[in-house]
Amino acid sequence: MAENKNNDAAKAAAEKALAAARAKKTAAKEEAKRSAGNEYNGITEAELLAATRKNAVPFRIGAIVCWILAIVCEVFAILFFTIKLDWGFLYEEPGHTIAWIVALVVDLILVIVGSLLWKRGNHLDPAKKSQPARFWIQNNLGVIIAAIAFIPFIIFALTDKNATKKSKLLATIAAVVALLIGVLFGIDWNPLSQEEMLENAHIDTVYWTNSGTVYHAFYDECYHIAGKEHNTTSSAEAIKEGKTRMCKYCESKLEKEAGTAEDNSKTPDTSSGLSIDTSADN
Repeated sequence: MAENKNNDAAKAAAEKALAAARAKKTAAKEEAKRSAGNEYNGITEAELLAATRKNAVPFRIGAIVCWILAIVCEVFAILFFTIKLDWGFLYEEPGHTIAWIVALVVDLILVIVGSLLWKRGNHLDPAKKSQPARFWIQNNLGVIIAAIAFIPFIIFALTDKNATKKSKLLATIAAVVALLIGVLFGIDWNPLSQEEMLENAHIDTVYWTNSGTVYHAFYDECYHIAGKEHNTTSSAEAIKEGKTRMCKYCESKLEKEAGTAEDNSKTPDTSSGLSIDTSADN
């Protein structure tokens, strides 16, 4: 009897897992259909997202290459500090100190360049805010890399039995400063989400320059683009060209105009002091 109960429980658990897997697969198909069905000025959402991914690829590859080289520099910094390489000049000051400091500086430069490239890629192909874990990791990967690029060096410097207290202190301070700088550059202080990018993808006419990174809803009224040589397309086309975000000034102006229009749709009743919404009559 007990064996039959165990078999039934195992069967029920397997059926439940199978049902969950089918539900997940169905949801993924529905999401794909929804993305393919949405259109922005004749461009489907699937086509738009494919273009943004393609635009981001070179920046992400460049970032990964820089980060790999940064970690290689960290390895050299550790080897220089602990004098594991049999290079004569490393056994005497100031060559010993100069070697690992130079390696750390190059490490930091590569971390910063990689973070800037990665953030640019994220703005071209943003993650979904509805997937918080992926959104956070994708927008803060530079922070994680900065930690990988400097914390091991700090550990080796502090635990090196042959190093003097002065060397340990200098190495720790230098690496901590480099770590903090790397973290600051690794944080995306103004991340863009896929939802935000698609929110304004329906606008018929926007303006943008080839060298810019944003598009504008206004031309003459926006001092950022007024008088400049520009392109005039739909916002969806601008996004395909790598202009994935609206200019902050234009965005603020649109919000103000929307608020003014909403206020004007209400007619004040002076006799009662109440506001009568007449928008339903229009």
